[in-house]
Amino acid sequence: MTQSASNNTDSKPRVLLLSGYDAASHRRWREQLVALFPDYHWHTLALSPRYFRWRIRGNPLAWLNEPCFRESWDLVIATSMVDLAALKGFHPALAGVPCLLYMHENQFAFPVSDRQHSSVDPQVVNLYSAIAADGLMFNSAWNRDSFLDGATRFLDRMPDGVPYGLIAGLRDKARVLPVPIEDRMFVSRETKPDWQCPHLLWNHRWEYDKGPGRLLGLLNELERREVPYRVSVVGESFRKYPPEFDDIRKRFAHRINHWGFLEQRADYDRLLAEADIVFSTALHDFQGLSMLEAMASGCVPLAPDRLAYPEYVPAASRYASHETDPDEEARTAVDTLQKVLVNQPSAIAPDAWRASALQARYRDFMEAAMAAGRFS
Repeated sequence: MTQSASNNTDSKPRVLLLSGYDAASHRRWREQLVALFPDYHWHTLALSPRYFRWRIRGNPLAWLNEPCFRESWDLVIATSMVDLAALKGFHPALAGVPCLLYMHENQFAFPVSDRQHSSVDPQVVNLYSAIAADGLMFNSAWNRDSFLDGATRFLDRMPDGVPYGLIAGLRDKARVLPVPIEDRMFVSRETKPDWQCPHLLWNHRWEYDKGPGRLLGLLNELERREVPYRVSVVGESFRKYPPEFDDIRKRFAHRINHWGFLEQRADYDRLLAEADIVFSTALHDFQGLSMLEAMASGCVPLAPDRLAYPEYVPAASRYASHETDPDEEARTAVDTLQKVLVNQPSAIAPDAWRASALQARYRDFMEAAMAAGRFS
């Protein structure tokens, strides 16, 4: 997909925006970025989110004959799926253009599935692109730290030829700039949560890394303790999804308020405003947009004490992480939930993740990169 956001380029900084694997969260981020800065001229190239292995290695070939790479730009912003090193090699005109890399995720911290072909190629693309970039933007501190730690372990296994100070250099040019939550998502509620029979919300992609087995275990533990509750299980699903979801729908039908993907955004926003407690069982989440959205809408969070969650979920709402013992984690999760129901905490909006709060930080980083590029 090719897209231009402005026709008047006379006085506006020209920014080339590249999305190598335009998944939903990637598309949302780039569309927000364009909307937040209408005083820039944006030109976007985006590739559909399928054929992952080919996308992450083949995007420079897919864009090989794009005429826009022969034009003049003030800044290039690419997502972490873009092979920025190869792209700059294929298009010498980019050599003098400052380039920023946005890390939605990093391949060093992705969980490895037995069903996947093992390859270091995605990690190498992330590493080389980070080296080729003038600045790095991460959507969470956990994403940044797990990338740097993973790259360190990777390079430590290499026999020779690793430059001194490489990781320190990457750390110096890294900044944490989350995917913003739209201001409209932040609402004040007039009604208090139902602490006697709370409406629980699990709103994540229906994939293994989001912990569907742990969701099933948590619900089993709630039933075993006879804790009253209602639950909504929603999120994006695919043709093939973990079988635990069918088990949950069958076994807990009497508890379910909403089930499955909500096609209309208004229906989803309404559900966020109705639920009392949003919870996660994820083993992999680089930022946690669905949790942040629900918290902005007034939900009290419940999340494992891992990943990016400690950056915005209060300590009293985080349950102990037991990645190798799902049964124990289910018990600690319900222990924490029961304490929340007794203590009845107020919802805490993640105001630092508001689009209006992040706008200036994004602008400062982009304009500093452009100023450095013009100076050099």
